[in-house]
Amino acid sequence: MILPALFFYLFAGVCVASAVMVIVSRNPVHSVLFLILAFVNASGLFVLMGAEFLAMILIVVYVGAVAVLFLFVIMMLDVDFLELREGFIQYLPVGVVIGGIFLFELLLTVGAWVINPTVSKTITAPIPANVSNTEALGLVLYTKYVHYFQLSGMVLLVAMIGAIVLTLRHKASVKRQDINVQNARTPEMAMAMRKVAPGQGLSDADAAEWVK
Repeated sequence: MILPALFFYLFAGVCVASAVMVIVSRNPVHSVLFLILAFVNASGLFVLMGAEFLAMILIVVYVGAVAVLFLFVIMMLDVDFLELREGFIQYLPVGVVIGGIFLFELLLTVGAWVINPTVSKTITAPIPANVSNTEALGLVLYTKYVHYFQLSGMVLLVAMIGAIVLTLRHKASVKRQDINVQNARTPEMAMAMRKVAPGQGLSDADAAEWVK
């Protein structure tokens, strides 16, 4: 029991410290790197809890996609953060008031938090001993909550289509492929046979037709 406890305190301490450094760090690139470190340690905590599927999802999705995307966007935009911090002092009182309200809500929530003693009895379908964590999660997700799963998939699909439609811009100067025109091409449309006399070439008047 000593070794799991040591790993728990190690992962938890590094995760909390990394989360604090995400906010405190002045360089946004360093903030993203600390965020990745926080995700990795959080996945270690999931492994200690026996939720290896959530740990792998946290690494693959958040670290491998979201955090790296944040890092690339920050590095590619090259935003002048010194210019953004020029009006920090005048907005400081508003930020302190909002932060105080959030802190009061957190303290109120933590102080009034009560764990129901009958919460362990609300589990209607216990996980069998011979079923892994990933398999049990799949069984619950695709049986009891399959309608919610399909609904969330439809919402994500509509959001993806909407993002593509909003960002798609047809410009007259950009050449685009037309599949129907390409499939309807015949050898006569694709090439033309010309008889060129020896020692003579094609005239400039035929250049437009060759380009076409």
